[in-house]
Amino acid sequence: MGRQVSKASAGIDTQAGNVWTVALTFDGDGTKAFGALTTRVTSLTSPLNQVAIVLDGLVVSAPSINEAIPSGNAQITGNFSQTEAQDLANVLKYGALPLAFDRGEVQQVSPTLGADQLNAGLLAGALGLLLVFLFSILYYRALGLVTVGSLLVAGALLYLTFLVLGEAIGFTLTLAGIAGAIVAIGITADSFIVYFERVRDEAREGRTLRSAVESGWLRARHTIIVADMISVLAAVLLYFFAVGGVRGFAFTLGLTTLIDLLVVFIFTKPLVSILARVNFFASGHPLSGFSARSIGSKSAIAREVLTEGVEG
Repeated sequence: MGRQVSKASAGIDTQAGNVWTVALTFDGDGTKAFGALTTRVTSLTSPLNQVAIVLDGLVVSAPSINEAIPSGNAQITGNFSQTEAQDLANVLKYGALPLAFDRGEVQQVSPTLGADQLNAGLLAGALGLLLVFLFSILYYRALGLVTVGSLLVAGALLYLTFLVLGEAIGFTLTLAGIAGAIVAIGITADSFIVYFERVRDEAREGRTLRSAVESGWLRARHTIIVADMISVLAAVLLYFFAVGGVRGFAFTLGLTTLIDLLVVFIFTKPLVSILARVNFFASGHPLSGFSARSIGSKSAIAREVLTEGVEG
């Protein structure tokens, strides 16, 4: 009969000694049904003369019927506090609303299948990382070790972040989250490629490696920042406007992209600057990644000229 309650409110009955009561009014059909019900149970003994008020399968109140109520206006009395009376009135009002809850997304996955999917996702991530390592080494030679080191540092930071979030807010890594992290591996590798290719362009124009590293960074960092911020923006929009597993994908994508940006600035660039001072790289060794063939130049990379003063 919840939908047939047209009004319910909590109030104080001054005639009964300032006690809190709940008044309710039924519509036309409810008045007839409630009148017939109260007439039928009035003559019964307790607890058979009680009427249960149920919400979501739970009995929230079970008042006894003292007399037949054909008018459609009833009052529930008892040792109510103000909060209890207002809560009961709200239950009666909400029960009068034709509410329906739609399932946005329901997934039932057995523990075994869930573990298999998680392991498959981790395996895919490991294979993707391995392919990036192989590509970096084959294409950039020794310079590719910078990519390997940077990705390992980023992976360690991401793992620590997951641990901290797990302890702080109960974060759980899902299959969609793993997918977001795998996609972010490509974004991270792209940042290194942008930087390395810019350094090679500068070296091809005749700069020494140390000069090419610094000038290449000035030109590459803007591109890296813009590209990463676009990825972060897309992740934020997905997180707030999507539902279900897509939010997990968006969260890890955005988080991993931010870690990539941090690693490029505090690890990758400083490491490349240090390597530029090493003769193996500065001389354009065939395996350094800065040989004439590697940078696409007809002549070898420019070398720094050291001059010594001569005293007379």
